[in-house]
Formats: sequence, structure tokens, C-alpha cells
Amino acid sequence: MRRTTGTRWGRGRAATVAVTVICLAYAPIAMTELWPYARPGAPALGEWLLGRTVSPEFVAEAVRDRTGPYGRSLIPLIAHSVLGGLLMLLGPVQLLSAVRRRIRLHRITGTVFAVTVYASMAGAALYLVRTPPAEAFSGAAFWIVLATILVGTVGSVTFGILAAVRGFPDLHQRWLLLCYGFLMTAPLLRIEWGLLPSLYPGLGLADINRVAIMHLGALVSFGALLASRALDRRAAVPGLTGTWCPLPVRVAAHLAGAAGLVWITVAFLDEGTAGRRLLLAYLVPYAVTYAVIAARAARGAAWPREEWSLHLAALCLAPAFSAVTVPVLERALGLDRITALVAGVGTGCGMLAYAAVAAVSLRILYAREVLRRQGEFADLPATPAEARVAAGSTREGARG
Repeated sequence: MRRTTGTRWGRGRAATVAVTVICLAYAPIAMTELWPYARPGAPALGEWLLGRTVSPEFVAEAVRDRTGPYGRSLIPLIAHSVLGGLLMLLGPVQLLSAVRRRIRLHRITGTVFAVTVYASMAGAALYLVRTPPAEAFSGAAFWIVLATILVGTVGSVTFGILAAVRGFPDLHQRWLLLCYGFLMTAPLLRIEWGLLPSLYPGLGLADINRVAIMHLGALVSFGALLASRALDRRAAVPGLTGTWCPLPVRVAAHLAGAAGLVWITVAFLDEGTAGRRLLLAYLVPYAVTYAVIAARAARGAAWPREEWSLHLAALCLAPAFSAVTVPVLERALGLDRITALVAGVGTGCGMLAYAAVAAVSLRILYAREVLRRQGEFADLPATPAEARVAAGSTREGARG
């Protein structure tokens, strides 16, 4: 047990250090990223690094393709990126202050964090509203994924604030970790800008983005889940009995997920080389995520197993959700099949992970409601029949 606990603690600390390093490294990149669009030749650390890890031509093509879409909303986007860099600095402070029980510091920086999230996302929202999906950088699919991340970020920080105000620290923790997971899509996307060109030579930044959004939602929500489970060491939640994921529910979720995966696979294979590339970028991370969550859901104490099971059901349903979403996007937005397919698959795992956190929150709230009602019933006066039984037991005890 000590060895297991020590190993888990070591992994958690290593993950915290890795996330902190990524955030600190990305903060100056985010803050300077859009300066050259306002003043050509202005220093931008991200462009400088990308030019040396990939090529100057890759950077020049990216700048050229983004100049038009960004020009309509440059000031809001600069505010978004600068405040996004600040969020990268505030995130590790929030996590470490929570772990080390620095309550006052956590509340102060938490307030600043929440206000900064709203302000930063407002800048991104202005860009999305002013830019038609078809004219956005990387096209309509990327616009839809960005809009989904924006809604998920704002929604999760809002639910996190409400949970803190109502005195639910465990729910507050889960929602804020999910919020920061969505924010982490920005630095992780930049990492893929530097790595994927070596795997796919000749691919421009717009195509690299399409590959990346195949799995970024799944990866960041999975990271948020791992962090939540690492910080919640309870074996049981008071008032929680049974499961919301009995065998029939699990079987139905797996069957729906399998059907969705088959449909997605066939749809991507019909798109030739580009479709196979996108399919691989989706299936491999999905399979790894599924394997880890399924293994955790099959063992352990009651509460961890229940939370893992809820997330497993959501992950299974994600491909089915994406398959249903694709024709809706085609008809509602007039998209072609491949664009709708990329958008539907790119948003599926993130949206279902959001739904899973909501289900976990309802599960905990329901357990607390059960306890509250049990307490109310315990305080009720006894019925006449119960009073007679209690009196008889008292007399028998006295005789004994």
C-alpha cells in the first residue's frame, strides 16, 4: 500500500511539474503571439521558436493565412492572447495553493482567474462572432471546435464558481480542473505545431490544426479527470449507494460507441489519404484513453469506480454523438461532408466529457440530498404505532 501510494504521489507530482513547466513556457508565447499582426516585425517568441523547429517557410505561410481572418478582430484577439498568457501563470498558482491549503491565496487568485477567463473568452467570442465560419483560419471545422471550447471553458468556470459559493469544494475542484483543461488546448496545439510537421512533411498549419483537433478535446478532458481522481482520495461518498452505470447501461453505451466508431471509420476512409490521417489521429488517443478509464472503472473502491464508470460511459457515447452531429452540421450550416465530419468528431469527446462531469456532480448532489432527507426523517416525531413499540421495548428492558 505504501509503495502504491508513493508511486501515485510521485506520478502526480511529476504531472504537476510538467503542466507547470508547459504553462510557464507558453505564457510569454501567448502574450506576444499576435504582436506581429498589429506591427509587422514586432518580436514574437512563438514564431521564432516555430521557425527554428520547423522552418521559416512554415511560419510565413501560417502568418499569411491568419492575417486576413485576424485583421477583423485584432484588438479583441490581442486581449484574448495576453490574458490567456496570464491564465497560464495563474493556473499553477491555483493548483498549488489548493494542494497546500493556502485558502486565502487560493480565493484571491481564484477571483482573478475567473475574471480573467471571462475577459479572455470575451475577446475570443468577438473574433468568432465577427468571422463567418467558412472564412475563419483553418476553416469552418476549426471555428466550430474553437466555439465549443469557448462555451465549455465559460460554462465550467461558471459551474466552478457556483459550487464554491454553495460550499461544494469537491465539485468546484472538478469544474475548475476541466476549465483549465480546456485552456490547455492552446499550449498543446502549439506543441503539435512543432511536432506534427516532422510526421507529415509538407502539411500546412491549417491541415496540422485539423489533425490536432481530432484528439485535443479527448486529451485535455482526460487530463482533467486524472487530476480530479488524484486529488479526491475518498473511497466512498456519504449517502451514495448503488450505481448509475449498471450492466445494461454499460452494454448499451458500448454498443452505441461501437456503432459510432464503425460509422466514423468508414466515413474517414472514404476521404482517401487525408481521411486516413485524420482517422489515425482520432483512434489512437481514443483507444489509449479508453483502455486507462476502463481499467480504472473495473476495480477499486466504490466511489472511484463509480466516477470512472460515468466517464467511461460518456467516452463510449462520444463516437455515437459525433456520428449523429455530422448530418446535423451539414444541414444546419451547409457544410460539406469532410468539414462536418472533422467538426463533429473534433467536438464529440470534449462535449461528452463535459456531460460526464455534470453527471458526476449530480451524483454527488443526489447523495447529499439523500443524507439531508434521512436527517429530516430522523428528526420527525414518531408515529403512535412507533411510540407504542418503543414504549414496549423500554418496559421489557426495565424488567430485564
